[in-house]
Amino acid sequence: MCIFIFAGFVPFLLLLSIEGSVGRPFYPLPSKNEVKHRKSLQTFRPYNIAHRGSNGELPEETTGAYMRAIEEGADFIETDILATKDGSLICFHDVTLDETTDIAKHKEFANRIKTYEVQGDNVTGWFIVDFTLAELKTLRVKQRYKFRDQKYNGKFSIITFEEFISIALDADRIVGIYPEIKNPVFINQRVKWADGKKFEDKFVETLLKYGYKGAYMSKEWQKQPVFIQSFAPTSLVYISNFTDSPKIFLIDDVTMPTQDTNQSYWDITSDKYLEFIKDYVVGIGPWKDTIVPVENNYLGPPTDLVAKAHAHDLQVHPYTYRNEQTFLHLDFHQDPYEEYSYWINKIGVDGLFTDFTGSLHNYQEWTAPSSKEDDGDASGLLHKIASMISSFKND
Repeated sequence: MCIFIFAGFVPFLLLLSIEGSVGRPFYPLPSKNEVKHRKSLQTFRPYNIAHRGSNGELPEETTGAYMRAIEEGADFIETDILATKDGSLICFHDVTLDETTDIAKHKEFANRIKTYEVQGDNVTGWFIVDFTLAELKTLRVKQRYKFRDQKYNGKFSIITFEEFISIALDADRIVGIYPEIKNPVFINQRVKWADGKKFEDKFVETLLKYGYKGAYMSKEWQKQPVFIQSFAPTSLVYISNFTDSPKIFLIDDVTMPTQDTNQSYWDITSDKYLEFIKDYVVGIGPWKDTIVPVENNYLGPPTDLVAKAHAHDLQVHPYTYRNEQTFLHLDFHQDPYEEYSYWINKIGVDGLFTDFTGSLHNYQEWTAPSSKEDDGDASGLLHKIASMISSFKND
């Protein structure tokens, strides 16, 4: 199998052999080699945000998933940042290791199962905060969903925040990063740093260390684009004292209060609150079913959340778009391109978190190509076909 890789990237199959055989991080530190004349980030169409990498194809938050997402055209690679027992920042979604690693096979960790309160619920499992980075590096990551490709299970290790950054910086075009300050209340309760600093401090220090700074669309930002995201508004307000990088306030389901301030969905989507939070963030990242409620797997009438956010000069980056029938609402006839068309053209969002970077990139290149192609080549032909189909549907 031959997989195309951007120049500067080691071939994907070689990456698999290295990861699988020696069990050490493939990207120990961001590269010091400056890549000149890199293609700039597109900003004329909604952002293609690779949710935990291209995790519809490979295990989430791994080097493989992020490299695949870059190959497939992601504008931003997205990750969740947590902290280990010894204070290292890592890329991992859950506070427990149970669902997406092979920890159950590690008998040496059998006695590490604990129960902690997380966002008001008692959760039992193997918690990241009870393991050092060295211990976590002995684990292997697996697919979250059984109906997705299982052949890459066990091929990749957990990566650090710095290793994630290196993947973006080593690409031969400008690729943005989209890290989340994940579960900050829980992390600050369980992990302590010797210098007395907080999780949020360490998060920002890492970004600044590798040159991520500057307001949205500034020259600094365009050179190394970043969106900082969190469900915790207190964290976003706090880090605004130390970085002017653009921030996105994530919004959960209508039933979920904010983890740090215990505010309801209705509180944080009110005009009054959006007017307040826009001093600290450039946008919101809502669960897409809060924008267009769903009943019996059919879309209902859209809410006014997008219009309201735009009225406050806030971008809207909903999550999460997935190709499988399990996730596609019936209105889209099992066609992810129909879903993308609906959200981009009718709802008018400014970015999309997707598990399938390639699908979104293909749709956007067909309907809003990043460069004018000769009508005789494949891309130009596909664009013409898409335009003809669109015209036919509108007749």
